Amino acid sequence: MKAIDRDELLSVRQVLELLGGVSRDTFYEWREKRTAPPCFRLPNGHLRVRRGDLLDWLEGLRDAPGRAA
Repeated sequence: MKAIDRDELLSVRQVLELLGGVSRDTFYEWREKRTAPPCFRLPNGHLRVRRGDLLDWLEGLRDAPGRAA
């Protein structure tokens, strides 16, 4: 089993695919609301998300046992 590189920088497209096909519009709405995972803006203007930040963000969204959805 391959180790996960938490420092890998993912493109927005890769993040959307990993999230099961979330739309680009939804991702940018999350960014406006500051509920998206932390992003880096590269000098060329493109966004990147550290894989570790994405995993931490997802873990923070997990429902606690016994908590209503």
